Amino acid sequence: MSPLIPFGIALAILGLWLALRLIRETRARDSARAAYFDAVKTLFQGGQVQLQPTGFARLIGRRDGLTFDLQALPDTLTFRKLPALWVMVTLPEALPLNATIDLMARPSGNEPFTRFASLPQTLPTPPGLAKEVAIRTDDAAQVPPESLIRRHADLFDDRRVKELLISPNGLRIVILAEEADRGRYLIFREAEMGRTPLPAARLAPVLDRLATIREDVLALREPR
Repeated sequence: MSPLIPFGIALAILGLWLALRLIRETRARDSARAAYFDAVKTLFQGGQVQLQPTGFARLIGRRDGLTFDLQALPDTLTFRKLPALWVMVTLPEALPLNATIDLMARPSGNEPFTRFASLPQTLPTPPGLAKEVAIRTDDAAQVPPESLIRRHADLFDDRRVKELLISPNGLRIVILAEEADRGRYLIFREAEMGRTPLPAARLAPVLDRLATIREDVLALREPR
């Protein structure tokens, strides 16, 4: 028997093993991504889940009479120190505003989840808000009063909070949910994230904060 035959069989077995492992890992990844918002469903009174092209779930649910939209966005662009998983928490309920104001912590200009860089006007950072937070708007003459921003400045005390958007179309807070494991990324360039569902305890304060900001915006138009 040619010595190449056993070697060829060994290669075939190795190839089959690698293929089966890849299939298992792909199925596990797809399953984890689809279930990423499973742990937070208890925060809502009913909800609708849709799978996005990334494989991550998108959850639209009702809480205390308000509609919330949750989306997970993996960011694996090479100029980041580590790939990141962002969660966009949106309250798409119209507000009596005539301008958009966007607060971004440590903006790079390359965030994939925002139009921050396209807003034409920059506003000074008010007292009480971290200097690393930049503010942009589409109409500086019609932004909400500075007191509203100061009232919620502590939101950015949590360095995982990346953005607060206040607009006529609603509100959004973007948080850093996860970063890729440094060791595995540096050695193997592995950037898989979202293996563990987002905890309800992490999301609940964000939902409550959005509801409070909405109340504060509505109160601006109430007669005194």
